[in-house]
Amino acid sequence: MINRRNFLTTVAMGAASAAFLAACGQSSSAGQTGSAENPVTITYTWWGNDDRAERTRKAIALFESKNPDIKVNGNFTDFNGYWQKRATEAAGGGLPDVMQWDLSYLRDYGQRNQLLDLSTVKINTDAFDKSLLPSGQIRGKTFGIPTSTNAFAVYYDPAKLKSLGIAEPDGSWNYKEFNAFLTEVGSKGNGTLFGGTDYTGVWWNFNIWLRQNNIQAFTDEGKLGFSKDDLKKWWNLAADLRGTGAIVGEDKVTQLLPKSPFGSNVTATEVTWDNFMAGYLADSGAKELKLVPVPSDDPDNLGLFLKPSMLMVASAKTKYKDAAARFIDFMVNDPEVGQIFKTSRGVPASKTQRDGTTFEGTDKLVVDYEKSIEKYLKDAPEPPIVGFGTLETSFKRISSELNYGKLTVDSAADAWFKEAEDLIKQNA
Repeated sequence: MINRRNFLTTVAMGAASAAFLAACGQSSSAGQTGSAENPVTITYTWWGNDDRAERTRKAIALFESKNPDIKVNGNFTDFNGYWQKRATEAAGGGLPDVMQWDLSYLRDYGQRNQLLDLSTVKINTDAFDKSLLPSGQIRGKTFGIPTSTNAFAVYYDPAKLKSLGIAEPDGSWNYKEFNAFLTEVGSKGNGTLFGGTDYTGVWWNFNIWLRQNNIQAFTDEGKLGFSKDDLKKWWNLAADLRGTGAIVGEDKVTQLLPKSPFGSNVTATEVTWDNFMAGYLADSGAKELKLVPVPSDDPDNLGLFLKPSMLMVASAKTKYKDAAARFIDFMVNDPEVGQIFKTSRGVPASKTQRDGTTFEGTDKLVVDYEKSIEKYLKDAPEPPIVGFGTLETSFKRISSELNYGKLTVDSAADAWFKEAEDLIKQNA
């Protein structure tokens, strides 16, 4: 986990280290452009698995073929390692020119002038739903352009359920019924197939549960909008499942990294974002995976929303603003890029890209899933509070300790609230 105090220090150092840029391989002229004979080179980084890497490399090659005056030097890593690298780079002001970004970290870097205001360069956003664009905006500046949208769902493998003699779910379930389903899978799986991972260990699923109960995650003043008792209720939802076949043990989860238990065919379900479909199929080798809504005790309020599955951002210190902008515009708008990624990044946010993409098979399932939940969708969240990325990571870490049996629900809630309140005080 990125230490919050160290993170603040490194970002502050980055703002004061402009002289370091020359040593980071960035050019010396903001207005410099390249040519086919002497192209400029921009750096681009993203997180993901091998499937996303292969798709991204194809998109980069396509961009370079259409823009011979620009070369793109790309690299990727896993999600947790990704943010460690960005914090280290920020210490010297050497962030890559263009980056795949997560909403959780947008305010941290945007408010500290680490990201380029994309409204100052040419990126076409005419084909974007106007209600989605504010997710990349902070205090009137645009720091991120959504590549795509995603929504939370319950994945399941129909072949695995059939092999156990369990009927496929339709998604019209409450938490008691969902727990019973996981328990049945675990019971019939006989230690080789578990119901799922601990769904209470994911912050965004907790956020959905809060929305189902009409509770704010954060107030407009940047404080916690929920109580410690709310968090205890959430973690207690799966209390009876931990240590049983309903939930795969945390030791097994760790052994399977970097793959997920679902992608490793150890669980029959997973509660997560719908854009993971391509990755799960590639990892698991399953012929088919399906999606249904998350459980809710209020059938009229599923707490769902469309979230930018990821955004494209640029470094405030890039010396190739125009080239960076052209690459971002291409990645979010070009229909051929949509054909490459399909729904692996989520459903394309740009209508131009979405309409130019043919969705078939499992990709169509993701698109159809988001259409099926339209009546339940509420406003997309704005960028979370400063430091949220750290809070999200600590939420996962403390949940893991809960699953290991190292913490009780009460002590886990105490530990997370202390970290959260300390971080909020630091940024008051």
